[in-house]
Amino acid sequence: MLDILQELMRPPAGMDFDFSRPAGEPALTPAHGVSWRVFANPVSLFVGGVAAVLLELAEPSVRTGVWEHGGFRSNPVMRLRRTGFAAMMTVYGPRSAAEQLIARVVKMHDRVQGTTPGGLAYRANDPRLLDWVHATAAFGFVEAYHRYVAPLSGMEKDAAFAEGVPAARLYGAAGAPGSWAMWQAMLARTAPELEGSSILAEFLRLIAAAPLLPAPVRGLQRLLVRAAVDITPEPVRSLPQLRGRGLRLGEAGLVRALARAAALLPLGDAPPAQAARRLARETT
Repeated sequence: MLDILQELMRPPAGMDFDFSRPAGEPALTPAHGVSWRVFANPVSLFVGGVAAVLLELAEPSVRTGVWEHGGFRSNPVMRLRRTGFAAMMTVYGPRSAAEQLIARVVKMHDRVQGTTPGGLAYRANDPRLLDWVHATAAFGFVEAYHRYVAPLSGMEKDAAFAEGVPAARLYGAAGAPGSWAMWQAMLARTAPELEGSSILAEFLRLIAAAPLLPAPVRGLQRLLVRAAVDITPEPVRSLPQLRGRGLRLGEAGLVRALARAAALLPLGDAPPAQAARRLARETT
Protein backbone atom coordinates (compact mmCIF):
# COMPACT_ATOMS: atom_id res chain seq x y z
CA MET A 1 0.00 0.00 0.00
CA LEU A 2 2.74 2.46 0.97
CA ASP A 3 4.51 1.84 -2.32
CA ILE A 4 1.29 2.63 -4.16
CA LEU A 5 0.81 5.86 -2.21
CA GLN A 6 4.38 6.82 -3.07
CA GLU A 7 3.32 6.76 -6.71
CA LEU A 8 1.27 9.90 -5.98
CA MET A 9 4.58 11.68 -5.50
CA ARG A 10 5.76 10.82 -9.01
CA PRO A 11 4.86 12.76 -12.17
CA PRO A 12 1.75 11.36 -13.88
CA ALA A 13 1.92 9.96 -17.40
CA GLY A 14 2.96 12.60 -19.90
CA MET A 15 4.49 14.85 -17.25
CA ASP A 16 7.77 13.03 -16.62
CA PHE A 17 10.40 15.18 -14.97
CA ASP A 18 13.91 14.54 -13.68
CA PHE A 19 14.22 16.34 -10.32
CA SER A 20 17.94 15.51 -10.19
CA ARG A 21 18.81 18.16 -12.80
CA PRO A 22 20.19 20.71 -13.41
CA ALA A 23 22.93 20.06 -10.92
CA GLY A 24 23.09 22.52 -8.05
CA GLU A 25 19.97 24.55 -8.90
CA PRO A 26 18.06 25.40 -5.70
CA ALA A 27 14.34 24.86 -5.18
CA LEU A 28 11.77 27.47 -4.17
CA THR A 29 11.90 26.01 -0.66
CA PRO A 30 15.11 25.69 1.36
CA ALA A 31 16.91 22.39 0.93
CA HIS A 32 16.17 20.00 3.79
CA GLY A 33 13.89 22.52 5.48
CA VAL A 34 10.66 21.59 7.22
CA SER A 35 8.77 21.42 3.92
CA TRP A 36 11.21 18.86 2.52
CA ARG A 37 10.46 16.64 5.52
CA VAL A 38 6.69 17.13 5.43
CA PHE A 39 6.25 16.49 1.70
CA ALA A 40 8.38 13.33 1.71
CA ASN A 41 5.71 11.28 3.50
CA PRO A 42 3.07 9.86 1.13
CA VAL A 43 0.55 9.11 3.90
CA SER A 44 0.49 12.61 5.38
CA LEU A 45 0.65 14.04 1.85
CA PHE A 46 -2.57 12.22 0.94
CA VAL A 47 -4.32 13.01 4.22
CA GLY A 48 -3.25 16.66 4.15
CA GLY A 49 -4.28 17.08 0.55
CA VAL A 50 -7.78 15.76 1.21
CA ALA A 51 -8.13 18.00 4.27
CA ALA A 52 -7.10 21.01 2.19
CA VAL A 53 -9.73 20.24 -0.45
CA LEU A 54 -12.43 19.92 2.24
CA LEU A 55 -11.54 23.43 3.41
CA GLU A 56 -11.52 24.73 -0.16
CA LEU A 57 -14.94 23.23 -0.87
CA ALA A 58 -16.39 24.96 2.19
CA GLU A 59 -15.71 28.38 0.63
CA PRO A 60 -18.49 29.11 -1.91
CA SER A 61 -16.45 30.76 -4.68
CA VAL A 62 -13.53 28.33 -4.43
CA ARG A 63 -15.98 25.43 -4.31
CA THR A 64 -17.66 26.42 -7.56
CA GLY A 65 -14.37 26.96 -9.38
CA VAL A 66 -12.81 23.73 -8.14
CA TRP A 67 -15.88 21.61 -8.77
CA GLU A 68 -16.72 22.98 -12.19
CA HIS A 69 -13.18 23.23 -13.55
CA GLY A 70 -10.90 21.08 -11.36
CA GLY A 71 -11.56 17.63 -12.82
CA PHE A 72 -12.50 15.92 -9.55
CA ARG A 73 -15.80 14.63 -10.89
CA SER A 74 -14.47 13.24 -14.17
CA ASN A 75 -11.12 11.80 -13.03
CA PRO A 76 -10.31 12.18 -9.33
CA VAL A 77 -7.20 9.99 -9.56
CA MET A 78 -5.60 12.11 -12.30
CA ARG A 79 -6.57 15.30 -10.47
CA LEU A 80 -4.83 14.02 -7.33
CA ARG A 81 -1.75 12.99 -9.30
CA ARG A 82 -1.53 16.37 -11.04
CA THR A 83 -1.92 18.18 -7.74
CA GLY A 84 0.69 15.95 -6.13
CA PHE A 85 3.12 16.62 -8.96
CA ALA A 86 2.59 20.38 -8.63
CA ALA A 87 3.35 20.10 -4.90
CA MET A 88 6.50 18.07 -5.58
CA MET A 89 7.66 20.60 -8.15
CA THR A 90 6.99 23.55 -5.84
CA VAL A 91 8.90 22.00 -2.95
CA TYR A 92 11.64 19.94 -4.62
CA GLY A 93 11.89 21.07 -8.24
CA PRO A 94 14.63 23.33 -9.58
CA ARG A 95 13.50 26.93 -9.24
CA SER A 96 13.41 27.61 -12.99
CA ALA A 97 11.14 24.62 -13.69
CA ALA A 98 8.89 25.42 -10.72
CA GLU A 99 8.49 28.99 -11.94
CA GLN A 100 7.58 27.76 -15.43
CA LEU A 101 4.97 25.34 -14.06
CA ILE A 102 3.43 28.02 -11.84
CA ALA A 103 3.28 30.45 -14.77
CA ARG A 104 1.36 27.84 -16.80
CA VAL A 105 -1.08 27.28 -13.95
CA VAL A 106 -1.64 31.02 -13.54
CA LYS A 107 -2.32 31.32 -17.27
CA MET A 108 -4.86 28.47 -17.13
CA HIS A 109 -6.53 30.03 -14.11
CA ASP A 110 -6.97 33.27 -16.06
CA ARG A 111 -9.68 31.48 -18.04
CA VAL A 112 -11.50 30.14 -14.99
CA GLN A 113 -14.31 32.39 -13.89
CA GLY A 114 -18.04 32.30 -13.46
CA THR A 115 -20.85 32.73 -10.98
CA THR A 116 -21.65 30.65 -7.92
CA PRO A 117 -25.14 29.16 -7.46
CA GLY A 118 -25.67 31.96 -4.94
CA GLY A 119 -25.00 34.60 -7.59
CA LEU A 120 -21.46 35.62 -6.61
CA ALA A 121 -19.07 36.33 -9.46
CA TYR A 122 -15.68 34.65 -9.05
CA ARG A 123 -12.42 34.24 -10.89
CA ALA A 124 -9.73 31.71 -10.05
CA ASN A 125 -6.94 34.30 -9.95
CA ASP A 126 -8.72 36.50 -7.41
CA PRO A 127 -5.98 37.13 -4.80
CA ARG A 128 -8.44 36.61 -1.94
CA LEU A 129 -9.37 33.13 -3.19
CA LEU A 130 -5.75 32.28 -3.96
CA ASP A 131 -4.78 33.22 -0.41
CA TRP A 132 -7.38 30.79 0.96
CA VAL A 133 -6.32 27.95 -1.34
CA HIS A 134 -2.65 28.29 -0.44
CA ALA A 135 -3.40 28.70 3.26
CA THR A 136 -5.55 25.58 3.37
CA ALA A 137 -2.92 23.55 1.52
CA ALA A 138 -0.20 24.64 3.92
CA PHE A 139 -2.42 23.85 6.89
CA GLY A 140 -3.44 20.44 5.56
CA PHE A 141 0.08 19.16 4.91
CA VAL A 142 1.55 20.59 8.12
CA GLU A 143 -1.26 19.36 10.36
CA ALA A 144 -1.35 15.88 8.80
CA TYR A 145 2.39 15.50 9.37
CA HIS A 146 2.13 16.89 12.89
CA ARG A 147 -0.80 14.66 13.85
CA TYR A 148 0.22 11.39 12.22
CA VAL A 149 3.98 11.34 11.52
CA ALA A 150 5.87 13.39 14.12
CA PRO A 151 4.96 16.40 16.28
CA LEU A 152 6.14 19.75 14.93
CA SER A 153 7.12 22.57 17.24
CA GLY A 154 5.56 25.99 16.90
CA MET A 155 8.75 27.22 15.24
CA GLU A 156 8.69 24.34 12.75
CA LYS A 157 5.05 25.05 11.85
CA ASP A 158 5.91 28.70 11.31
CA ALA A 159 8.87 27.70 9.16
CA ALA A 160 6.73 25.44 6.97
CA PHE A 161 4.27 28.27 6.30
CA ALA A 162 7.08 30.75 5.65
CA GLU A 163 8.81 28.36 3.25
CA GLY A 164 5.68 28.28 1.10
CA VAL A 165 5.38 32.05 0.73
CA PRO A 166 7.69 32.46 -2.33
CA ALA A 167 5.64 29.96 -4.35
CA ALA A 168 2.36 31.43 -3.12
CA ARG A 169 3.41 34.88 -4.33
CA LEU A 170 4.27 33.50 -7.76
CA TYR A 171 0.74 32.09 -7.94
CA GLY A 172 -0.63 35.52 -7.00
CA ALA A 173 -1.45 34.71 -3.36
CA ALA A 174 0.30 37.78 -1.96
CA GLY A 175 -1.61 37.51 1.33
CA ALA A 176 -0.95 33.82 1.99
CA PRO A 177 -0.10 33.33 5.68
CA GLY A 178 3.58 33.10 6.55
CA SER A 179 3.10 31.64 10.03
CA TRP A 180 0.75 29.43 12.02
CA ALA A 181 -0.72 32.45 13.83
CA MET A 182 -1.45 34.15 10.51
CA TRP A 183 -3.24 31.01 9.34
CA GLN A 184 -5.36 30.93 12.49
CA ALA A 185 -6.25 34.60 12.00
CA MET A 186 -7.26 33.94 8.39
CA LEU A 187 -9.39 30.97 9.43
CA ALA A 188 -11.16 33.09 12.05
CA ARG A 189 -11.85 35.83 9.45
CA THR A 190 -13.09 33.36 6.85
CA ALA A 191 -15.15 31.15 9.17
CA PRO A 192 -18.42 33.14 8.77
CA GLU A 193 -18.29 32.52 4.99
CA LEU A 194 -17.72 28.77 5.21
CA GLU A 195 -20.68 26.51 4.56
CA GLY A 196 -21.72 22.98 3.86
CA SER A 197 -23.04 21.66 0.55
CA SER A 198 -23.85 18.44 -1.22
CA ILE A 199 -20.53 18.84 -3.04
CA LEU A 200 -18.63 18.15 0.19
CA ALA A 201 -20.42 14.83 0.57
CA GLU A 202 -19.91 14.03 -3.11
CA PHE A 203 -16.19 14.74 -2.87
CA LEU A 204 -15.85 12.41 0.11
CA ARG A 205 -17.68 9.68 -1.79
CA LEU A 206 -15.52 10.11 -4.90
CA ILE A 207 -12.20 10.21 -3.07
CA ALA A 208 -13.05 7.19 -0.92
CA ALA A 209 -14.06 5.13 -3.96
CA ALA A 210 -11.42 6.31 -6.46
CA PRO A 211 -9.13 3.44 -7.59
CA LEU A 212 -6.02 4.76 -5.88
CA LEU A 213 -5.40 1.48 -4.06
CA PRO A 214 -6.22 -2.07 -5.13
CA ALA A 215 -9.75 -3.16 -4.23
CA PRO A 216 -8.66 -5.56 -1.43
CA VAL A 217 -7.11 -2.66 0.54
CA ARG A 218 -9.58 0.05 -0.41
CA GLY A 219 -10.64 0.09 3.24
CA LEU A 220 -7.29 1.66 4.14
CA GLN A 221 -7.95 4.40 1.60
CA ARG A 222 -11.26 5.15 3.31
CA LEU A 223 -9.40 5.19 6.63
CA LEU A 224 -7.07 7.92 5.34
CA VAL A 225 -10.05 9.94 4.11
CA ARG A 226 -11.52 9.73 7.63
CA ALA A 227 -8.13 10.84 8.98
CA ALA A 228 -8.38 13.93 6.76
CA VAL A 229 -11.83 14.76 8.10
CA ASP A 230 -10.48 14.34 11.62
CA ILE A 231 -7.85 17.06 11.24
CA THR A 232 -10.14 19.51 9.44
CA PRO A 233 -10.59 22.50 11.77
CA GLU A 234 -13.81 23.99 13.02
CA PRO A 235 -16.21 25.19 11.86
CA VAL A 236 -15.83 22.92 8.84
CA ARG A 237 -15.46 19.65 10.75
CA SER A 238 -18.92 20.15 12.27
CA LEU A 239 -20.70 20.79 8.97
CA PRO A 240 -23.51 18.27 8.39
CA GLN A 241 -21.65 16.61 5.50
CA LEU A 242 -18.58 15.92 7.68
CA ARG A 243 -20.11 15.38 11.10
CA GLY A 244 -19.37 11.85 12.28
CA ARG A 245 -17.16 11.11 9.24
CA GLY A 246 -13.86 11.32 11.14
CA LEU A 247 -11.80 8.55 12.70
CA ARG A 248 -13.40 5.90 14.82
CA LEU A 249 -12.14 4.67 18.17
CA GLY A 250 -8.59 3.33 17.86
CA GLU A 251 -8.11 4.32 14.23
CA ALA A 252 -5.79 7.26 14.90
CA GLY A 253 -3.14 4.81 16.11
CA LEU A 254 -3.42 2.82 12.91
CA VAL A 255 -3.01 5.94 10.77
CA ARG A 256 0.05 6.96 12.81
CA ALA A 257 1.54 3.49 12.36
CA LEU A 258 1.06 3.69 8.59
CA ALA A 259 2.48 7.21 8.36
CA ARG A 260 5.49 6.41 10.52
CA ALA A 261 6.15 3.24 8.54
CA ALA A 262 6.07 5.36 5.38
CA ALA A 263 8.69 7.68 6.92
CA LEU A 264 11.04 4.69 7.25
CA LEU A 265 10.67 3.57 3.65
CA PRO A 266 13.61 4.31 1.34
CA LEU A 267 12.73 7.15 -0.99
CA GLY A 268 14.16 5.30 -3.95
CA ASP A 269 13.94 7.52 -7.00
CA ALA A 270 11.05 9.69 -5.78
CA PRO A 271 11.30 13.49 -6.24
CA PRO A 272 12.74 14.13 -2.73
CA ALA A 273 15.62 11.74 -3.41
CA GLN A 274 16.24 13.14 -6.88
CA ALA A 275 16.26 16.69 -5.52
CA ALA A 276 18.75 15.73 -2.82
CA ARG A 277 21.06 14.34 -5.50
CA ARG A 278 20.68 17.50 -7.58
CA LEU A 279 21.80 19.70 -4.73
CA ALA A 280 24.58 17.36 -3.64
CA ARG A 281 26.27 17.66 -7.01
CA GLU A 282 28.67 20.41 -7.85
CA THR A 283 27.48 22.62 -10.65
CA THR A 284 29.59 22.01 -13.72
